[in-house]
Amino acid sequence: MGGFFGTISQNDCVNDLFYGTDYNSHLGTKRGGMAVFNSTNIQKSIHNLENSYFRTKFEPDLHKYKGKSGIGVISDTESQPILINSHLGEFAIVTVSKIANIDELTQRALKQRRHFSETSSGETNPSELIAMLIDEEKSFEDGIENVFDKIKGSCSMLLLTDKGIWAARDKLGRTPVLLGKKDGAFAMSSESSSFSNLGFEIEKDLGPGEILFITADGYEQKRKPNKEMQVCSFLWVYYGYPSSTYENINVEECRYKCGAALAKNDDVEVDFVSGVPDSGIAHAIGYSNQKQIPYKRAYVKYTPTWPRSFMPQNQEVRDLVAKMKLIPVKSIIKGKKIVFCDDSIVRGTQFKDNVQILHEYGAEEVHIRTACPTLIFPCEFLNFSRSRSTLDLAGRKAIKEIEGREDKYLDEYATPGTDRYHAMIEKIRQRIDVDTLQFQHLSDLVEAIGLPKEKLCTHCWDGSSRF
Repeated sequence: MGGFFGTISQNDCVNDLFYGTDYNSHLGTKRGGMAVFNSTNIQKSIHNLENSYFRTKFEPDLHKYKGKSGIGVISDTESQPILINSHLGEFAIVTVSKIANIDELTQRALKQRRHFSETSSGETNPSELIAMLIDEEKSFEDGIENVFDKIKGSCSMLLLTDKGIWAARDKLGRTPVLLGKKDGAFAMSSESSSFSNLGFEIEKDLGPGEILFITADGYEQKRKPNKEMQVCSFLWVYYGYPSSTYENINVEECRYKCGAALAKNDDVEVDFVSGVPDSGIAHAIGYSNQKQIPYKRAYVKYTPTWPRSFMPQNQEVRDLVAKMKLIPVKSIIKGKKIVFCDDSIVRGTQFKDNVQILHEYGAEEVHIRTACPTLIFPCEFLNFSRSRSTLDLAGRKAIKEIEGREDKYLDEYATPGTDRYHAMIEKIRQRIDVDTLQFQHLSDLVEAIGLPKEKLCTHCWDGSSRF
């Protein structure tokens, strides 16, 4: 997915920029970057994060940066920021985006005899393409509007100029952008949790398609928000940091509600409930509170040396990390009936390995409850799933096993209560080898988030989407 942070201040902003960007590290895995305007030009630096973390890579060079405005990014895809010199002037850009029609737009640019200098794994760098679309117009405001008009997918962005910072949220609001304020400074971030320890208070959530121009003295709305919104539901279930708030809805509280909804629909009798670290923990606490049964940590995560399971780019390495970082507590597991809560089951491979360990450690029963519905459709908007194959999804694998192909009767498979839905769940249950398996109903997830369904992107579960 990725996340960004920008700040502009009456004083030096570098420390706020450094720590604020670092607070987005849970959103991306590949590249980190910062750009600072130092009164005469823009300094930028980009580092690979695949073998380390943002703070480790940037801290040694922090003393080299001086300036009162800057932008930073943790990217799950391309190298950023991109530095551009054009008829609009010099600017740096960071984006959180996924462009579904990037090949079409690349060919369009090449036919216009334009060129690209940046690539990401041999492909067009999305941020450079977005900058090119901005440069087609006579102003930054019109250029950002051009991006909204041309791309299919999603795009939120920050632009650093000598006059101030432009902030724009995706036209359907799929990714959040929040504005923070403190005495003498403003900040913009994908995560409100970036603000707290830096002294910023939330000033506002940018609306879908809203554009702001920010200086150290204030901000001006350059484009009013659209009425339609489809913000990603996974922000509350999985991606978002527990202390963050989007659309005035806190992530941690939403996860408690998700867990409570799972408990209300469950009649299994167990000794305790446990959460798969980290995002499953809050769901399990909500389940525990609703059911009035103990919450215990059957697994603990070893964090000193093992990174997040999705950080390595190789799937085999990600699976190894996922297994090695979670250490079971044998004395708690042995002879017990356990409900495990997690945010989702994507492929199911990690669950299968972890469940096998539970059996080996003597668990009497293992029941899995996931806080979101079955994933049937790959994400088209936020790079949630690295794979482009629907068959990597546990739900689609089950459908293929049942139907002989993975694209039949998808509406029925996505609808709880149908025979096909139950058959799909049973196939997944057998594959991961648990006693029972239940997924959240989409209506319960929507209720837990607290926004109308039409304001949420639920494409991964029911296939509904629009570009």
